[in-house]
Amino acid sequence: MLHPKNEGFELGYSLAHATLEPGRASLPHVLLQSSEVYVIQEGRGRAVVGGRAVDVEAGDVVFIPAGTEQFIINTGDGPLLFWCIVSPPWSSADEQVEAPEKGRR
Repeated sequence: MLHPKNEGFELGYSLAHATLEPGRASLPHVLLQSSEVYVIQEGRGRAVVGGRAVDVEAGDVVFIPAGTEQFIINTGDGPLLFWCIVSPPWSSADEQVEAPEKGRR
């Protein structure tokens, strides 16, 4: 939604919006140099950060330190909507994503 390389102005973070359908999860991944914040807008889920799981719902904020494995699962009946704030701005070179396991959504 907002990234300095696309906007033409200096910005110390990038902003993205994500939606996960019920029962779906993001792939486990690590941002090596960037920290991330999830701001839960709607729905219910479980954020797993550094092996620690925490249940989240609308209005919750989750901080993910740089170098920490993370993923989020939609545990609700409707879509899980959340904002992702990454600082410094997200870069594919900074992200390590685990290959999906067989049978994993």
